Amino acid sequence: MTEANRSTRKLTLTAMLAAMAYVAMLITRPLPHVAGFLSYDLKDVVVAIAGFQLGVAPALIITLVVSLIEMVTVSTTGPIGLLMNVLSTGAFVLPAAIIYNRNRTLKSAALGLAMGTLLMTALMLAWNYIITPLYMNVPRSVVAGMLIPTFLPFNLVKGGLNAGITMLIYKPVTDALRRAGLLAPSASGHKGRAFNLPVTAASIFVVITCVAVLVLMSR
Repeated sequence: MTEANRSTRKLTLTAMLAAMAYVAMLITRPLPHVAGFLSYDLKDVVVAIAGFQLGVAPALIITLVVSLIEMVTVSTTGPIGLLMNVLSTGAFVLPAAIIYNRNRTLKSAALGLAMGTLLMTALMLAWNYIITPLYMNVPRSVVAGMLIPTFLPFNLVKGGLNAGITMLIYKPVTDALRRAGLLAPSASGHKGRAFNLPVTAASIFVVITCVAVLVLMSR
């Protein structure tokens, strides 16, 4: 395959994953909010898959493009929402993409997603303290009182849920993209194990736990 064909295929895949990320955002948008304004967003899963397969730069481009389109189509939070979306998704995806692309193993994927969850949580604590008083038009002391009981568990649960879903669907999605000719065959020359019971069981447990906590928090 020529370099031009590889570039075209990568651009096509980037555009397709951006569209999928936008649809994922729309699907989860009607879900109940936590504390009236914190919402779960499934698009991080799609962007994480893009980071695993395409690298950091395409994943960040998808993050920015989808956040911009969201701002001008369905969001009511304007530039503040755009900023928080880019920071949240970028922080989640960046460590995952970097760690996994250095060593493409299940362990690296899990480690990268865990690090992304922690970075996203820490960054959102800081930026909610900075931005949310302006958005909610409340004293900063009110937001400070929400950091530990509200923002901390919400972002940990959001990151954990997206990490678990990513681990569950990454291989099926990757295999489907290869069959469609949008991804090159595996560099190892073989398909590898299609099913890993411990990883699948752990991912399902994380997803169920996070969904249960998220439902309780949204009541």
